[in-house]
Amino acid sequence: MLLRRVIPCLDVRDGRVVKGTRFLDLVDEGDPAELAARYAREGADEICFLDITAAVEGRATLLGAVERTARQAFVPLTVGGGVRSVSDMRAVLRAGADRVAVNSAAVADPSLVDRCARRFGRQCVVVSIDARRTRGPGAAGDPGRHAADTSAGRGADGDGPAWQVVVQGGRVATGRDAVAWAVEAAERGAGEILLTSIDRDGTRAGYDLALLGAVSRAVSVPVVASGGAGSPADLVAAVLEGGADAVLAASIFHRELHGIAAVKRAMAAAGIPVRLVPEDDWPRRATAR
Repeated sequence: MLLRRVIPCLDVRDGRVVKGTRFLDLVDEGDPAELAARYAREGADEICFLDITAAVEGRATLLGAVERTARQAFVPLTVGGGVRSVSDMRAVLRAGADRVAVNSAAVADPSLVDRCARRFGRQCVVVSIDARRTRGPGAAGDPGRHAADTSAGRGADGDGPAWQVVVQGGRVATGRDAVAWAVEAAERGAGEILLTSIDRDGTRAGYDLALLGAVSRAVSVPVVASGGAGSPADLVAAVLEGGADAVLAASIFHRELHGIAAVKRAMAAAGIPVRLVPEDDWPRRATAR
């Protein structure tokens, strides 16, 4: 059975990890390389490094910070932010990334996904989608909690998207249907979808399970849940109710509200297959002997 992954996220601004709410009110959380090393030791399955101001500032990814982080984290590393071309993706891979996420540039030019997948293989290409709810429970900035929707990507009256894609760090609305964009991205060669609910980001109110479920049902590639993790139960729900293949979280790990080992214990107890942290598994082995 395919193991579900737990992925700490490093949102990086000016070479430092930061975290806020709905991409605003950012607070310094530490050095990306140091945090990556810590999370790798604690049992993270992957690390996600997102240069969150690269698109807004019109610059390339902070390759020096990526290189330092890659040297410290002996787990797969996904890097996003500032990738606008095949050559940008090549540079990020050479800096130590295992996979590269594209977001704003891919929305502006979807053929970027095709070109990167042809050059590096779809296993290297992640399409990151930042989505904001426009219809149904939780719209207009009210995140609610685990709200259900009536259809995949459409509002209750079927008029317009229930979630629209936003770009430039959540600042610019595109009017594009988030579920339809996920389907197109997968068809163009994305090997994975990193799906972030802007409404839930940093709130610790739980993932938008309706959004997550709509995208998970619509695509055949893995979907990573992002935005809203507040407790191990939220990560369990993202898999069991939302259909996520992996769960990403930031503040609960940065601020040590919950540890990776505790999250994985909760997931395993719920019947979700995970790679247990070795020290957690030791008592089980000892008891078996």
